[in-house]
Parts: sequence; C-alpha cells; structure tokens
Amino acid sequence: IVDQPVRPQPNRQDESQSISLPESEAQKSKPVTGPPPPRKSKLRARKAAMTVTPAATAQLRNLLAQPDPKLIRVGVKNRGCSGLAYNLEYVEKAGMFDEAVEQDGVKVLIDSKALFSIIGSEMDWVEDKLNQRFVFRNPNIKEQCGCGESFMV
Repeated sequence: IVDQPVRPQPNRQDESQSISLPESEAQKSKPVTGPPPPRKSKLRARKAAMTVTPAATAQLRNLLAQPDPKLIRVGVKNRGCSGLAYNLEYVEKAGMFDEAVEQDGVKVLIDSKALFSIIGSEMDWVEDKLNQRFVFRNPNIKEQCGCGESFMV
C-alpha cells in the first residue's frame, strides 16, 4: 500500500466563503468607477388600437359635450347574422382593463373583451341621404352579413 498524503476535507462553511483569487491579488486596491451608464429603454411606442377619422372625432366631441361629461366605450355584442355587432355606450369611468384611445383631444374607450375583435380598426362618421352612423373599417373581418350590421372575426 502506497502512503498518500491525507488532505483535510473542507467543511461546508469554508466552501461558501472560498474565493478563487490569490490573497495578494485580492488585497490590491481597485479603481472606483462612476455609476453605470443609463440603459436605453427597450419600450417602443405602441400603435393605437383603433384610429378615429376627423369626421368621427367631430361627432364624438359633440356627443361628449354634455353638462355631465361621460366617456364612450366601444365594444361588441353577440348579435346579427354573422355573430358580432359593434356597440357604443356611455360610461362613467373606464373599466380596469379597457384600452383608451385618445386622438385630437377626444378619448374613446375600447372594451377589454372586444379588443381583439376591434384592434387595427378605423372608426368613421358617415352621413348620407337616409342616415347618419358610425362606420368601422376592420381589417380583421373574415365574414360580414349583407346589411353590414354584423361581422365575424
């Protein structure tokens, strides 16, 4: 049997405190550096969930110019031949997850449940000989009924 030197086993406290630098290197003074440079923000400006035309902005401004100011929320309801129809309603305050779209000083809320159906749409105000109404141009529509009242995404 060959005699091998017995190495002492380090205890667990020594392992957690061990440093891989030699003592002479660890005691050298290091220059103090200034604060780290500021990081560039990785946030990008988001595109609005819905755009509002100038005609729709003017009409919304008229609707919101009331003695008791309220907000207008755009949403969708299950209705019509194709399944969904746009719904506008007055609300006192925004819902917790509602998306706010502000354009030319007019603020419109988008119902959080309808956001995926409405995103990327354009809201317009159209007046013709027979009626006046808000019209939504939605690029996400897969099917629309003949009268244009309801749609499917």
